[in-house]
Amino acid sequence: MDSPNSPDFAFTSSTTVHNNNSNIFRSRSTKETPFSKLSCPTFSRSLQNSPVSSPQHHYFPTKLSDFESLQTTYHCASSVLRNDGQITSIALSSSGLLYTGSDSNVVRCWKLPEFTECGQLKTKASKVVAIEVSNDTVYAAYGDGKIRVWTIIWDNKVLKHVRSATIPKTLGYVRSYIAGKDKTQMKHKRLITSMAINTAEDIIYTASLDKTVKVWRISDLKCIETIKAHPDPINDMIVSDDGVLYTASDDATIKVWRRNFCSHDQPHSLTVTLHAKYSPVKALTLTNNDGGILYGGCTDGYIHYWLKGWFAGQLQYGGSIQGHTHAVLCLASVAKYVVSGSADSTSRVWSRERDGQHVCLAVLAGHRGPIRSVTAFLGGCLVKEDDNEDSCTVCTGSLDGVLKLWRVTLTKNAPDNNQCLSQVGNKYFELYKGFQQ
Repeated sequence: MDSPNSPDFAFTSSTTVHNNNSNIFRSRSTKETPFSKLSCPTFSRSLQNSPVSSPQHHYFPTKLSDFESLQTTYHCASSVLRNDGQITSIALSSSGLLYTGSDSNVVRCWKLPEFTECGQLKTKASKVVAIEVSNDTVYAAYGDGKIRVWTIIWDNKVLKHVRSATIPKTLGYVRSYIAGKDKTQMKHKRLITSMAINTAEDIIYTASLDKTVKVWRISDLKCIETIKAHPDPINDMIVSDDGVLYTASDDATIKVWRRNFCSHDQPHSLTVTLHAKYSPVKALTLTNNDGGILYGGCTDGYIHYWLKGWFAGQLQYGGSIQGHTHAVLCLASVAKYVVSGSADSTSRVWSRERDGQHVCLAVLAGHRGPIRSVTAFLGGCLVKEDDNEDSCTVCTGSLDGVLKLWRVTLTKNAPDNNQCLSQVGNKYFELYKGFQQ
């Protein structure tokens, strides 16, 4: 059994606080330690001596619609610490490869489901702030404002990564700077925070703290547009299958953009602005179930969601999910599951039920710092394309420098009153219906 000092011991130390004056339920870890009071040497010594896996634990969320209780069994299957500093980004490939970026100059590649390291992508630049994988190509954004591109090659079943490009191209950037023209070719003025890829339209989007989104054409690596998207820094963005772009900002809004192929002066136009009630939006994710749902994680610990309509970019406010005690820093989704990572050092797995309620299936506690990146897939093996929606695998990366792999399995059990529910409707937040052109 884990000792009280083990980072995975916090699983069994969760309590539920019930506010009798409202329907708000919160779960928090009693083993939580303020991140600012811990030092990196302390992390290294304690985590290297801790077990890489933990025993299974049980959680009993309740479905109020039919009073049918669900039991979730979950455990930390693996925990890895490297001397890379804070883990800042995670991305999955369709071939079962996991890529992680950190403060160092190394992007590490992991093979799933074994969770063994199988490659490294090294550069002179450090601090990998965002990673995307598409069509056997890895895109990594660094602290210097540039994106390095690698091609994934299998040579007699041996994995190789071949460096293929840098965005923006160095020669084109220098020429633009000297000529004093074609400013759209220049890189972001501040740190890149997010990337999104639209392969159907041959486009890479990059968002930045400089409040802009740049649109890069993949075929020639040129910047074809700069969107002045928000009055405050942009924290995250995501593009849907129908080509609609969503950007989240410190201005407490999510903006929805559509590409106009007939307009050369303004190829992307603002369709609608979604408000998050004065709370900066730090993370976004999209689901395809129930016609499509957009989730936005905010600094107040809420996760707001909007239901997609019949037309591209049309959304209706659906409600908010409460559970985290600190800012929601990252989100991921697969099938009916939504996974959130927070500055409270926990990750939560949520399920959207048929009645529209969101049920908290598991509180994954074990990190000793804010969780900055998260991803998830169904079952236990991504390569086999397991469509079993009764289980999922979650990978979390934290500012404590630790990478964790979790197994979450859902089973039916007897009713219980331990609840984590969403606030449905506009009890706390107003529905924004207006379209802004």
